[in-house]
Amino acid sequence: MAEINLSISGRKAQSLNLVQKLGAIIGLVAIGIILITWGGLTFKNNVLWLSLLLSCIFIGAIVYTIGTYKGKTAGIKNDGVFHRSHTSRGVVGWAAGIVFTAFYIFLYWYPEYLGYASGVEGTNQGLVALFDPLSMFFKGKPASQWFVYGTLYTAIIISLGIKFIVKYRNNRYQVTRTIVVIVSQLFLAYLIPEILAGMNYNDAVDASGQYLGWYDTDIKNVWPLDYDFFYNWHMDAMQAPAYQPLGMTYLVWGIFLFAIGTPIITYYVGKRWYCSWVCGCGGLAETAGDSYRQLSSKKLSAWKFERWIINLVLVFVSIMTLATLYGYFMNTNSLFGLDIYAYFQKPYGFIIGAAFSGVIGVGFYPILGNRVWCRFGCPMAGYMGLIQRFKSRFRITTNGGQCISCGNCSTYCEQGIDVRAYAQKGQNIVRSSCVGCGVCSSVCPRGVLKLENGPEEGRFGNEGPIVLGNDGFKLDQ
Repeated sequence: MAEINLSISGRKAQSLNLVQKLGAIIGLVAIGIILITWGGLTFKNNVLWLSLLLSCIFIGAIVYTIGTYKGKTAGIKNDGVFHRSHTSRGVVGWAAGIVFTAFYIFLYWYPEYLGYASGVEGTNQGLVALFDPLSMFFKGKPASQWFVYGTLYTAIIISLGIKFIVKYRNNRYQVTRTIVVIVSQLFLAYLIPEILAGMNYNDAVDASGQYLGWYDTDIKNVWPLDYDFFYNWHMDAMQAPAYQPLGMTYLVWGIFLFAIGTPIITYYVGKRWYCSWVCGCGGLAETAGDSYRQLSSKKLSAWKFERWIINLVLVFVSIMTLATLYGYFMNTNSLFGLDIYAYFQKPYGFIIGAAFSGVIGVGFYPILGNRVWCRFGCPMAGYMGLIQRFKSRFRITTNGGQCISCGNCSTYCEQGIDVRAYAQKGQNIVRSSCVGCGVCSSVCPRGVLKLENGPEEGRFGNEGPIVLGNDGFKLDQ
């Protein structure tokens, strides 16, 4: 009873126990290795130190998880989440946000400060050099900053995904979903692309030494999320004779998935199949960002901004892609006298592809919540959101008679949806932004919420499409 009262009364969260502290210390060792190599230190035995780094990431997360949940009954426990500095925009949270943001700035624009040597005769140093042994194993060449990022990205999703599974172990939907997220990231986004690169199936030179180009071999990373899918160099690489038949397979698959596969799957199960089950961005948000989901803004102004900005991004990427395709098929670099790269591709790549998706989208986890990119900037989410809103079978049904207005559902909605307001009215939740993570249902103590794929008829209830405002529900005109 003491623990329950502590949570309900809102008192300060309990301090870490001995096992949690041990896990945190092991994790700090991993962070320390990253920071000192980021600072320029280069080890003589990178195999040893890289092994130590990755081991500390996994072992630290597992030990901390054991200390947090061992001996406790199954069920989602968020006691004291608003009293911990790192999960309530405290000093630790801001410090983490600054470090994350700085890392992304260096990653995208100043990789030399991470130790990456881009020159042919250059030698990696510091953090990037630490990953050279693993890159040599996969591809036979030194690491790039992107290989470092992909490896850390995957390690974090796996280790914190295990923590997520243990936390939600009483919910089969969450356990299954997280296993799929981990498998998708490990195999589709990391191992398979790196193995193919090592076999020169997507990044090589011909017999004369002419570079053949590069194309993305992550089969789930397609347009409009992969905004450079139709860029000249990407199209040429997928059609290069040396890459056949694999290159053409990826080209056809990419076009099929966004034009036919995505609309069909989204119609039947909503956008959750991608955003919460296979997407790497969503995978990082659900695992590494789980501690920050309560920081998403539930204000009506945030919802209005969300609808404007994500649709503008979708329009932006569509215009840029049309200009790119025009230049590709017409064999020109300009459109209406404007340079396609300078006026279409470069601005989008800088503002959306880097600054928004990386620097803000992940760097601001501890400040704005874990789904700020998915909610406000992802063109793939915007594309599927239109289908989910107007032509889909997916909805979250509510049983208003059982709702006790505890607010857990709204608090932990990472997309900023005021779920409780719908539940109190007994209204189905049909929102284009909903990624179907199911956490609102998981944290509900009364079983009020249920994720369903049913007939289109009646999915909005008896009133038709709904706009939720401060003055209640209104019909969408």
